[in-house]
Amino acid sequence: MLIEQPPLLYRLLFPECIWRIKRRAGKPVVFLTFDDGPIPEQTPWVLDLLDRYGIKATFFMVGDNVRKYPELYEEVKRRGHSYGNHTMHHMQGMKVKSVRYLRDVAEADNLIRSSLFRPPHGLLRWKQAAALKEHFNIVMYDLVTRDYSKKLTADEVFANVRRYARNGSIIVFHDSIKSGDRMREALPKSIEWLLEQGYEFLPLQM
Repeated sequence: MLIEQPPLLYRLLFPECIWRIKRRAGKPVVFLTFDDGPIPEQTPWVLDLLDRYGIKATFFMVGDNVRKYPELYEEVKRRGHSYGNHTMHHMQGMKVKSVRYLRDVAEADNLIRSSLFRPPHGLLRWKQAAALKEHFNIVMYDLVTRDYSKKLTADEVFANVRRYARNGSIIVFHDSIKSGDRMREALPKSIEWLLEQGYEFLPLQM
């Protein structure tokens, strides 16, 4: 659970970040998000699946992938999804100096142009978070499906959604090579289950 749903203490360490957006009236909502794309091996498939269900999601894109596949970046926008910055080189903030990290984010911003930012692996230094909040809405997550993990099966990824999803959850899947067939099998099952539970899907718009 420390991975799939970050504990309250960790959330309290970064109060400037957005972890969950709970609706207080009406249908419960979830915010489906995808990290690490866009790439031709996964992103078009995800976009077609979302179209099939009439769902809008949010894509946190790696700047270098946007540089390599600008047509996919434009396609995400054309289909009405929201999108955000996931650094230029999928850089983990805890492993590099803040000056280098913030420069990497700024390089990605030159391509992506979004007010939304999600740190890779959900890890930041406090100094980095303080600087980023001046320019971005920092979006973390309420549920990581772990579709990237080779230790999990697609059924276990789907089980994480069933176990941890709740009203206001920001849910993370990955349109990446690493997520492979686990994402392709678990994502439609998760969407159908969430719809059966009465959830409405919304993109992040801030």
